[in-house]
Amino acid sequence: MDNHKLRTPGLTRQIGFFSATIVVIANMVGTGVFTTSGFVARDVAHPVPLLLCWLVGGIFALCGALCYGELGSRFPKAGGDYAYLKQAFGPMPAFLSGWVSLAVGFSAPIAASAIAFSAYLTKAFSLPSVTLFTFTLFGRDIVLVSTASFMAVLAVIVLSLVHMHSVRLGSRVQGVLTVFKLAVIAAFIVGGFLVGRGSLSHFSSEFRVTSLVGGGFATSLIFISFAYSGWNAAAYLGGEIRNPGRNIPLSLFAGTLTVIISYLALNAVYIYALPIGEMRGVLEVGEKAASALFGDGTGRLLTGAIAVGLLSALSAMILTGPRVYYAMSRDGAFFARFGRVHDRRQTPVLAIVLQATISISMILTSSFEKLLLYIGFTLSLFSILTVIGLLRLKTTQKVAAGAYRTFGYPVTPLVFIAGNGIIVCLMLLENPATVFWGLFTIGIGAVFYWRLRPRKSAAHPGAVAIRSPLNVLDGNT
Repeated sequence: MDNHKLRTPGLTRQIGFFSATIVVIANMVGTGVFTTSGFVARDVAHPVPLLLCWLVGGIFALCGALCYGELGSRFPKAGGDYAYLKQAFGPMPAFLSGWVSLAVGFSAPIAASAIAFSAYLTKAFSLPSVTLFTFTLFGRDIVLVSTASFMAVLAVIVLSLVHMHSVRLGSRVQGVLTVFKLAVIAAFIVGGFLVGRGSLSHFSSEFRVTSLVGGGFATSLIFISFAYSGWNAAAYLGGEIRNPGRNIPLSLFAGTLTVIISYLALNAVYIYALPIGEMRGVLEVGEKAASALFGDGTGRLLTGAIAVGLLSALSAMILTGPRVYYAMSRDGAFFARFGRVHDRRQTPVLAIVLQATISISMILTSSFEKLLLYIGFTLSLFSILTVIGLLRLKTTQKVAAGAYRTFGYPVTPLVFIAGNGIIVCLMLLENPATVFWGLFTIGIGAVFYWRLRPRKSAAHPGAVAIRSPLNVLDGNT
């Protein structure tokens, strides 16, 4: 892409309520609900706590959506958490949030969604998985290129090109994929209960209350927090949403509530199709349930449809993530080139390329389950900080008359903070290695910030110098 075709003017407001809601649903309904129930079943071993896990996770997500709705209404800018933390706590926490978004918030979930897409497509068409190349270091496989990972990489490249082309094309592709995915889920649920070969006896295994207070129930919330991630998606597009004071909070609420209902119904179908013991530890739990309900032929067809539906989540994250890096660059907190948009296409082309490159490297080097845990811990940490920022802003800034205010305040943010705080504490106890890598990622971001942060102007100590070290490194003045 020629540099002369890239410009610095901002993004334009082209996204309405329906498209914003579609982005929320598409970000949420993806890899998680089709893959994590097997891990949850392994930990709780009973239908009741499994469904309760999904309900509790949904309540946490809805509380978060209500809180972010007020933040998005107050600060309708691109960047989501980055923009809100900058207002609440200043540039460093905001920068770290953007740094984490680049590595964890979007690049890692894109990689996980692409891996899941490839896994479902392989199952649907009984494709062989052939290892093409392996790079081994100290007896461990560091990079693994296979036919499955090649399909995952190809999906990331194609959808990145779509969103580089234009917001209009990206929104249309996003809408079609999301509507298709919702239709597949509805057909799966309705068809499963009406004509599927399942059994209600799968719900009636012996239930013990202790399963609700054991470590398995709490640990399962880590996986479920990943499945619900994306409830704040519309907030990242704040600079492109029309009538943001109304449409941001409304789209967050409507999208999240729709997903909670869909997730509970879909997991009920899984249980109807399979005894809990057959779900334990299964990655492609949707594929296994489909085959049990409808037989191998129809099951494969539905599995292929799920694979296509997973592209919706992949596309939504590819659309949303670059807006964070764009916002950081516009503030002089990241390399200036990533704050440019294409003159004709009005898309942050270089930011999309950067995100795709990181995602592809993760596809080739990480396992699916490790990605889930890594994502769950780090995102929970920063979403807690953002909602704490809302509490702070409500005590230090006045809200305009008629502006949206968080429903159920202050209970809503406190429930969200407590719930995600439990998830973070459990990660510290259950998966210290994952926590280490999450904190290491944040630490690298802190070093990067302090070494390359914008300097204060000597003439005007309160102002940030235009020629920051980041822009110097980027070759801009």
